[in-house]
Amino acid sequence: MGIPEVKPAIESIRGRWEQKVSPRRRHAILQARLSTLLTNWAGDRGEVGSEWRFYFVPVDAKPSSLVPDVAYVSFERMPEAWGELREAPTIAPDIAIEVLSPGDRKRTLGEKIDLYLAYGSKLVVVVDPLARTVATLTNATSETFGAGEVARSNVYRDLALDIDDLFARLE
Repeated sequence: MGIPEVKPAIESIRGRWEQKVSPRRRHAILQARLSTLLTNWAGDRGEVGSEWRFYFVPVDAKPSSLVPDVAYVSFERMPEAWGELREAPTIAPDIAIEVLSPGDRKRTLGEKIDLYLAYGSKLVVVVDPLARTVATLTNATSETFGAGEVARSNVYRDLALDIDDLFARLE
């Protein structure tokens, strides 16, 4: 796709390039916490990575390439036999997590969520550090969780994000 590999990453949303917002302290801490939580949850079911690029190349539309803050892909959907294709998968992650930055635009976030779900994500998680909320989105549901709650989804019932633990000591 010819997307420059720079930091912060550039994403392609239906052929339009958008540079991700440079992460700050809260974003970095949340990304690390979510990576650890997801890795512990995944066990030997799949792989978890941060800032992992995924390519969506439709036949009849402009291509897209997204870099979720944290991603989980099951070995069922992306077996080790894929070899090098695992480095640049042409599927969406099973779980895509986006941690919002102050400069993120709602329209762009909405497009990204739509692309993740259209290309195979079973769950998209949007973490808002300022509001201290976690939204879980699937093709069928959308829920937002706040203080004192545990975020869960009917897609992955054994995955739980304790909101208070996630946002602890982020002042």
